[in-house]
Amino acid sequence: MENEEQKKVVRKPRFLCLHGFRTSGEIMKKQIHKWPQNVLDKLDLVFVDAPFPCNGKSDVEGIFDPPYYEWFQFNKEFTEYTNFDECLEYIEDYMIKHGPFDGLLGFSQAYVEY
Repeated sequence: MENEEQKKVVRKPRFLCLHGFRTSGEIMKKQIHKWPQNVLDKLDLVFVDAPFPCNGKSDVEGIFDPPYYEWFQFNKEFTEYTNFDECLEYIEDYMIKHGPFDGLLGFSQAYVEY
């Protein structure tokens, strides 16, 4: 007979996945799903789109279909940022509404945020 400890289901580590500059959650999902299946089977990955539609050409046009998104905007010198605080608020709100999360997986522009 199984005891209560044996009946407990082990929860997979849950990661919020934040895509790169001018891509999308769906694009990141397609890229990540090239990882070994035995790794993917052990994780609960949640993909979210950035809050802002992209304001320019995406480097993945012609490789992946739109839509494309940005987490925030910046000038050519990377010295001035626009919508950065709004971006952080968006991620925090998402984590509160859809969490809990055990970690973040950020790529490119998404990594800069944390």
